[in-house]
Amino acid sequence: MSERILIIEDDQDISSCIQELINSSGYEAEVASDGEQGLSIALQGNWHLILLDLSLPGLSGLEVLEAYRAQGRKTPVIIITALDRTESIVESFQIGANDYITKPFHSDVLLVRVRNLLDIFRHVGLEGAEDATIIIDDLQIEPDSRKVIRGGDMIDLTPKEFDLLLYLAKNKNKVCSRENILNAVWGYDFMADTNVIDVFIRYVRQKIDKGRKKKLIQTIRGIGYSLQESDQDPIERDE
Repeated sequence: MSERILIIEDDQDISSCIQELINSSGYEAEVASDGEQGLSIALQGNWHLILLDLSLPGLSGLEVLEAYRAQGRKTPVIIITALDRTESIVESFQIGANDYITKPFHSDVLLVRVRNLLDIFRHVGLEGAEDATIIIDDLQIEPDSRKVIRGGDMIDLTPKEFDLLLYLAKNKNKVCSRENILNAVWGYDFMADTNVIDVFIRYVRQKIDKGRKKKLIQTIRGIGYSLQESDQDPIERDE
């Protein structure tokens, strides 16, 4: 059975091109042309991926995304928009987007991002060393269920916040540069200033470290960040 992708886009020319690309690549695509219709179809169907424009008639793309996530839906969402402001990018990820592509874009770039996200979520929950629980001091990260617990407290992270924390945890005690974090967590094709990293580090710190005696996330001035256990200094640099 083909994986089903919902395209929520009000520009008929763009939605038709994307639908043709998706269908010709072996997936099954359906189109919604406004926010209300898109949200309704998204909630009614069993989708593997949603491609969502931000500038929609009726409900905006962000309103659709927020309402969709409020229903507990975990289906990955790629934002496709002409808005390239850092504020829009950050807000989209904070509400629950998994990726962000700005228009105009090359069809090959979109297809790679679609395949990557489908592949990631296709394997969520599979057993294996990569999905083993990570424990750093009193912080516990469960990659398969995407749960984060610190000191017995459940921590609620957005998808991108979790991805960022997981990358730092898998590279604990290493110095991770902003560029490497951007490439690993957002992807090599993601076109944004590395200031996005600083914004998301701040969000994760608020949830992970605020009010805790031990601060796990350390700033390595001029380079990037490190998730450090106990009182160790960084032992490696993430090249």
